[in-house]
Amino acid sequence: MKQTLTIPLKIRQLLVILVPILVAQVTMFSMSFFDTVMSGQASTQDLAGVAIGSSIWVPIGAGLGGILVALTPIVAQLIGARRKDEIAFKVVQGIYLALVISGLVITVGAISLDAILDLMGLEDTVRRISRSYLLALAFGIPALFIYQVLRSFIDALGKTRVTMMIALLSLPINILLNYILIFGKFGFPALGGVGAGVASACTYWCLVIIALTLILRQESFRSYCVLERFFGVSFKEWKEQLTIGLPIGFAIFVETSIFAVVALLMSNFNTVTIAAHQVAMNFATLLYMVPLSISSALTILVGFEVGAGRHKDARQYSYLGMGMSVGMAGVCAIILLLFSEQVATLYSREVAVIQMAQQFLIFALFFQLSDAIAAPIQGALRGYKDVNVTFITAFVSYWIVGLPAGYYMASFTSLGAMGYWIGLILGIAVSAVGLSGRLLVVQRRYRALG
Repeated sequence: MKQTLTIPLKIRQLLVILVPILVAQVTMFSMSFFDTVMSGQASTQDLAGVAIGSSIWVPIGAGLGGILVALTPIVAQLIGARRKDEIAFKVVQGIYLALVISGLVITVGAISLDAILDLMGLEDTVRRISRSYLLALAFGIPALFIYQVLRSFIDALGKTRVTMMIALLSLPINILLNYILIFGKFGFPALGGVGAGVASACTYWCLVIIALTLILRQESFRSYCVLERFFGVSFKEWKEQLTIGLPIGFAIFVETSIFAVVALLMSNFNTVTIAAHQVAMNFATLLYMVPLSISSALTILVGFEVGAGRHKDARQYSYLGMGMSVGMAGVCAIILLLFSEQVATLYSREVAVIQMAQQFLIFALFFQLSDAIAAPIQGALRGYKDVNVTFITAFVSYWIVGLPAGYYMASFTSLGAMGYWIGLILGIAVSAVGLSGRLLVVQRRYRALG
């Protein structure tokens, strides 16, 4: 990364950082996408089982992994301030945190998983698939969290093409393992949806091995001496990373858990409704990778400029990212309008699932505009290390406004399952308004500095 003096140069640098992040995000999400699609080709029960398992794991994994994202603005600001020698220590402490967090989540999950599934009243087959899918996935959790730390370090340096290549290398591995384990090829048993969990766990370990190899061997990373020195545990450094990371993680958990809770509430409906909801939500999440990637790029660039004391440049990057995000949201909306049937057909062969999924996909149109505003602002605020208000805004928007409204419409009106989608849209809209106000406050605070 380097200082940019004009808007065209800023757009170019934003795209240089953004495009590889987008490719990497879509590729990483594609693992979940192919888990869902390929499980659905096995049976509707496998699709529903993976859907329930994912709805439990995704908010937990995303939230806890989000804690480790704190390393991105920390390293980006150190690069901007030219304090390169402090980076290795912070990365190693992040890895220690990743190991502790993964141990805690596996332990708590082993104790509570059966109780959670028992509360949901699932069909026996769907419950069995969900449980086994999650148990298989657990073996890859330490690798996933360590990779999150390594990826945060690499991206904060502006080397987003590297994480893009790592993701691109891992996707074919995941697809091949899915094919072998879900459908029982090359002498392996057909595990159905459970095979998707095993494949994902193996792929996570491949991710971390590739990342470690590159960091240790490429000169551009070796100059930071990461993993070449031993550092003892520093609770002071953990506190610094957790001070930034916990609000980020909680905000991500609040956002993702609302979708998971809605998926769990969908279990009160039949298997076709569960499957159709998962189809629409899975594809809507795929489209969300665009504003999410812009968010990640803004965290890096805003953090870099703030660390260097160039606050005007940080503001300009924020507005450029938001404008780009809104424009892409329009493109995504057109895709949903024109190809909803084709999208639904990718996931299932059952006519009932396809028809209901098409209805859900129409509501996903309205996700795009609010997400296009909210996500980039979150990324910019993280670049400023302003994270507490983001968490509060997310909690109020989703849990105080969105979920109660959705539950009321689903339970006490004729909308049924559609009511939950309307509630989600309302929550995202409230979040976008709240975050916009916070960004203005933060930027006004820094405006006098440059």
